[in-house]
Amino acid sequence: QVQLVESGGGLVQAGGSLRLSCTASGRTFSSYTMGWFRQAPGKEREFVAAIRWSGGSTYYADSVKGRFTISRDNAKSTVYLQMNSLKPEDTAVYYCAAGPRIVVVTTTPSYDYWGQGTQVTVSS
Repeated sequence: QVQLVESGGGLVQAGGSLRLSCTASGRTFSSYTMGWFRQAPGKEREFVAAIRWSGGSTYYADSVKGRFTISRDNAKSTVYLQMNSLKPEDTAVYYCAAGPRIVVVTTTPSYDYWGQGTQVTVSS
C-alpha cells in the first residue's frame, strides 16, 4: 500500500507563487509515475501535471504550461508542484496521485493512489 500526503496549499494573491509537496510511503516510489490533479467547485477533476519515474519526462495541461513546474526527489519520496503567476482560475483542491505502469497520464483512472488534497485559493 502507498500513502500520499500533500502540503503547501494556502491563500495567495493573483500573480503570486506556491509550492506544493506530496510525500509518499513505500519503496516503490521511484518506479511510480506521479501526477497532480485539481478540482474546483462545480467542475470535474482535471489533470494538471505528471512526471515519470526517471524524472526525464514531464507533462502539463495547457492551462498551466509555462507557469507550473513538476519535479521529484526520489531520495525523499517527494513530488513537488511549483506554481508561479497564479490566477484566480487556479483556485481548487489539488490532489497528488501515483501509479505504476501508467500509459495515459492525463486521466484519473490511470492512478492507483491518491492523497486527500490541499486547498489552493488565489484571490483577485
